[in-house]
Amino acid sequence: MRAERLLSLVLMLRNRGRMTAPAIARELEVSVRTVLRDVEALSSAGIPVYAERGPHGGFALLPGFTTDLTGLTVDEATALLAASTSADPSALGMAPAFAAAMRKVTDALPEAGRTAALRASERILVTGSGWITETPVDPNLGRVQQAVFDGMRLRIRYRPRGRESGWRTVDPIGLVSAAGRWYLVAAHRGEERTYRFSRIDEVKVLDVPAERPADVDLAEIWNRRRAQFRAGISTVFATVRVRENRRDELAAVAISLTACGADGCHTDGEGWCRAEVEFGGSGHAGAVMWQFGEDAELLSPPELRDEIRTQALRLSTRHG
Repeated sequence: MRAERLLSLVLMLRNRGRMTAPAIARELEVSVRTVLRDVEALSSAGIPVYAERGPHGGFALLPGFTTDLTGLTVDEATALLAASTSADPSALGMAPAFAAAMRKVTDALPEAGRTAALRASERILVTGSGWITETPVDPNLGRVQQAVFDGMRLRIRYRPRGRESGWRTVDPIGLVSAAGRWYLVAAHRGEERTYRFSRIDEVKVLDVPAERPADVDLAEIWNRRRAQFRAGISTVFATVRVRENRRDELAAVAISLTACGADGCHTDGEGWCRAEVEFGGSGHAGAVMWQFGEDAELLSPPELRDEIRTQALRLSTRHG
């Protein structure tokens, strides 16, 4: 966070000229004392920030100082934007562009800051793969991503849940990576739709410009459509007893989790806690309980507990 704030401070001074410490503090939503420390850190790193006193004083950069990162290509700039959203550049086929862009960013740093940045980067790893599983790269993702960037219409063969696949023509709006899954937000016959990549069987890029707004707020669209989807689900609430060390994991797979007790999750002193959990129906509740095995127990309501027990008995009978 501090590195991002320092960069924002430099860009503000470059683009706006002299600024007072209170004005910078308001812009960056920090205290004046933090601004003074940041200015000192920039000076130590070789950034020529100086202070002018008086009624029209403030902080400014020495004339002639520039932070332009010259030579960035469109692909490299796009890769940096994708990285800023925590998406994996390799999943979009932009790993080489991302590496080239980061080299140019590094070369633009002052010598003192470059060494520190390189040493820090050696101690940070961001990866989408786990010990067992690898993050799958959808074969259609690259073509869809290019159509989104170029603003071209798509023809996709999509397989909705519980139905046969069929072709539809869509105007791509944007891409969303959520919980390790990719989604295409697009307009179909003038209506916004969300398509999960794992259900897109085939993609054709048409030589026709997409009909879509020039400016979109993808986060607002995603949150709105997510809320609409959740509103259509018949949810159930249950009290679950879960191992303390797996409570956060339960919160991640449930629709919502509320700790019991005014002071947080109610614990029994033996490594267990109770929580009120919202599931997307009895099937979802059963799948989660099966996933947690002996580390969780659904305590109530009794009818949901009985339904999960019946499902478990059927599964046990099926496997002899």
